[in-house]
Amino acid sequence: MSVFRYAHFIVNNMETLFQKLIGTWTLVELIEIPLNGGENSHPMGENPKGLIMYSADGFMSAQIMNLNRKNTDLKDHSEQNTEETSDYLAYSGPFETDDEKKTISHKMFVSLFPSWTGETQKRNVRFEDGFLYLETEKPFLRNSRMVKHRLTWRRI
Repeated sequence: MSVFRYAHFIVNNMETLFQKLIGTWTLVELIEIPLNGGENSHPMGENPKGLIMYSADGFMSAQIMNLNRKNTDLKDHSEQNTEETSDYLAYSGPFETDDEKKTISHKMFVSLFPSWTGETQKRNVRFEDGFLYLETEKPFLRNSRMVKHRLTWRRI
């Protein structure tokens, strides 16, 4: 290994998880993994679109949408129902990292889903081949089965 490559390796491995996250990432894939070993699914469609941004001041914002969502022409937005909002996810707020556990905590200051506001959701974090992988730390119930979500992000 050349001296330059070795120095680059050392510097990259000294960065904190917080430092590695800073920036804007675009969604590559969102898969739902059932804990019972069933088939994985794509709750936001095969080609979801999304951005997640982490700022150096400790705040983040995430937006994810199903590209096949229905185009509604509602004049009164209060009529939108759960079916339409299930094709879009948005939240933002402060975040904290834990280098030892390799986790990030997203604190929901605001959210499209009112029940998420004020919650803290943890994600397991992994970096590999230039991609950021976030996976829900705790399984949750969706469509009568316990699942986890794994999201793959690429830095913009």
